[in-house]
Amino acid sequence: MLSHLSAALLLPPRRLLSSSPRTLTRACSLLRGSRRMEPAVVRCLPGEPKLTISFRLDGSNKHMLRDQDEALGKVLSRISNNIAKGQGKAKKKTKRIKGQQPSCEAPEPTVVKLYCGGGGGGEVADTVLNSEAWQDGAKRAHFTNAELPASLMAEFPVCPNLELEFGSSALSFLLFSSCSRLSPEAAAEAPAEDGGWTEVGCGRVHVPSNQDIGHRLKLRCTPKDGERSGQVKELISVGAVEAGPGVCTFDNRHAYTIKEAEWPSARVMSYNILADVYAQTELSKTVLYPYCAPYALQLDYRLNLIKKELAGYNADIICLQEVDKAVFTDSLTPTLDAFGLDGVFRVKDKQHEGLATFYRRSKFKLLSQHDIMLSEALSSEALHSELLERLSVNSALKEKTLQRSTTLQVRLFTCCDYRKVCVANTHLYFHPKGKQTPSSVWKLLSQ
Repeated sequence: MLSHLSAALLLPPRRLLSSSPRTLTRACSLLRGSRRMEPAVVRCLPGEPKLTISFRLDGSNKHMLRDQDEALGKVLSRISNNIAKGQGKAKKKTKRIKGQQPSCEAPEPTVVKLYCGGGGGGEVADTVLNSEAWQDGAKRAHFTNAELPASLMAEFPVCPNLELEFGSSALSFLLFSSCSRLSPEAAAEAPAEDGGWTEVGCGRVHVPSNQDIGHRLKLRCTPKDGERSGQVKELISVGAVEAGPGVCTFDNRHAYTIKEAEWPSARVMSYNILADVYAQTELSKTVLYPYCAPYALQLDYRLNLIKKELAGYNADIICLQEVDKAVFTDSLTPTLDAFGLDGVFRVKDKQHEGLATFYRRSKFKLLSQHDIMLSEALSSEALHSELLERLSVNSALKEKTLQRSTTLQVRLFTCCDYRKVCVANTHLYFHPKGKQTPSSVWKLLSQ
């Protein structure tokens, strides 16, 4: 359970502590309502003896792990001590810079108090246990994970990876571009907070223009649950937007798929996107794809092209093969989610890649899912006994077939008009010297 709590920690006018619905701020500011109150987060999981209190102090994030049966006063004393230590270090540093002798006097203690309801609900007594003191207020939407893609290219969609707790998909976005232009090398080294920012867009998907080349991107997003908003999150890209490769081969195909198919029609596509584990082998670089420059086989570069190509087809069902698990979770899922598709993944046995099926949630609802391994089905199910007997004629073929990690990903959907659709996604093994293998595998899977 994650609670964003309507309360306030109040301090004397000298020190500002930020966090809202439980808010750390100056007492006078709170009473006059003249200061913005920033959110604090309290995480309390059922059955665990401790809770986590997170807030901002002097511009930095603070996290405190405290016992639920501990008195609130001990937490407030710890916050007060941290403030005093920070004041002392700042004073000593200032005097060293000015060449003065540091003072041995202890910093004056700061009084910290906890108030409910943003200060309007009264002070919480120091004797109240943490389990009760921090439970005021309702749960608010909160980001458990928020990331921008590492690689940004002009004319290619940027979709942040966002995971919400206690929130819906209702999100508010603002995208900014840094005012200063940087080379890719300089962008990697320059501090993220350098330069001003200019708003360049809003929405779940942003496509940087050529004017953004050399600029960082900043995302400001607000999680929402209906009318209630959670803590604003700001993300700044690691590097600057780079130039894209220009016109791609799929751009011409996209001219035929500008719009989604109108129901009852549906557009289905299948695509082997080449797992990174295979793209970086010596065989791939020297035999399979010798015509590709090394950078073109790098995952970050390829993912930009893959995401743009997939999104541009406006497909209702997308079946992908050779999908790295991290690629599915961190890249494809947030990107295609922004375009209205949900996805399911199945890693192949003893492999680092697998199958992914995405479907448009406005047209399909997932009813059930089944994963079938070729080797297990062939050796254990009576339905396939005849095929196994035929394979046994060639012992080498049988051995190779049973060693394969070939998997069938089966998903049953109900459509928006209540009809049912079964989608099967697989990646068949092929070898030029074993041409009968795909046909035998296909016969098994069709059974």
